[in-house]
Amino acid sequence: MTDGFGRNINYLRLSITDRCNLRCFYCTPVQGLVKLAHDEILRYEELLRLARLGARLGLSKLRVTGGEPLVRRGVAGFLQGLQGIPEVEEICLTTNGVRLPELAEALWAAGLRRLNVSLDSLQPQRYHQLTGGDFFFQVWEGLQLAEALGFAPIKINCVVMRGLNDDELSAFARLSLEYPYHIRFIEYMPIGTQGQWHRRYYLSTEIIQAYLKPLGKLEEIPPEAAAGPARRYRLPGAKGELGFISPISQHFCPTCNRLRLTADGRLRPCLLSDQEFDIKTPLRLGASDAMLEEIFRTAIRRKPQRYPLGALESYDCHRPMASIGG
Repeated sequence: MTDGFGRNINYLRLSITDRCNLRCFYCTPVQGLVKLAHDEILRYEELLRLARLGARLGLSKLRVTGGEPLVRRGVAGFLQGLQGIPEVEEICLTTNGVRLPELAEALWAAGLRRLNVSLDSLQPQRYHQLTGGDFFFQVWEGLQLAEALGFAPIKINCVVMRGLNDDELSAFARLSLEYPYHIRFIEYMPIGTQGQWHRRYYLSTEIIQAYLKPLGKLEEIPPEAAAGPARRYRLPGAKGELGFISPISQHFCPTCNRLRLTADGRLRPCLLSDQEFDIKTPLRLGASDAMLEEIFRTAIRRKPQRYPLGALESYDCHRPMASIGG
C-alpha cells in the first residue's frame, strides 16, 4: 500500500456516524448539518468487512471516529470485532468525552486502550460557548476514569483559536506536568464551507510555542515508527507530553500515511481535498473482496502529493468535518 509518492499508507480512519452531541462551530455548519439517513450509514458488519480487507492490504492502524462515535449504539461490540482482525496492530478512538463516564469500562472490556479526547477549553462556561453543550465536568470525569482504568496514551486534542482559547494554552500545557496526558495543540484549519473558515482565529505553531516559553524549554521527543503528524515535546519533569499538529504552517503531506472512510462509505485519500471514492455502492451490490480491495488500491494511487492549500483563503475541502470523520 505504497502510493505514487513513496508513502507507506498503513492508517485507516473509520467514521462510524455523522451524529454528534455537541455543536462545535468549526466542525458543524452554521446552518446545521444535514444528517445522513440511517440506511446511508455503513452497518457495523460492512465496516468490519472493509476494515478486514484494508488490514489485509496493510492498513494495520485503525482509528474509530465520528461525528461522535460514542453516540452510536453498540460501539463497544464493534470495537471488539475490530480486535478480532489478525492483521490489525493498533486501534484508537477519538471522542469528545461526553459519554466516557458511562462507557469507559465497556470500551476497556472491548480491548480498547488508546484514546483521543477533543477538549478546547478548561473553563466550563467557555466550553459551553464553544461546543453548545454544558458537559465540561462530564468530560473531565471521563478523562480521570479512563486514566484510572489504565488507558494509555490518553491524548487531549485542543484546536487553538486566536481570541477564543489562546489564553488557556499554558493551562493546557501544565496538565502534562501533573497528568500523563499527551496534550496536542492543533492549528485551526479551513474545513467546510467558506462561512466556517475565519482566518482571524488562526494561530501558527510557532506562535503557540511562544506562548509556552515561560513554562520552560521544550525537550523534543524522537518520533516513533508509523507515528502521526504531531511533533512531540516534553516540559522538564513532566508526566505527560506536548504535541503540535501544524497542517497550515508546517504541512506534513510528505509523511502522511492515512486514508479515511466516511460514515456514508466513501474513501477519502486527503482530508483537505474533496476527492472521494465510493466503496459503499459496490459493497452493497455484492462486489467481491478482490473488487473492493481494488477500490482501496485506487484511492491510494490517487492520493495527492499534497493538499491543495496554497493560501489560507484558498482551499478545496467543502464537506464539514462532522461528515468526514476527524
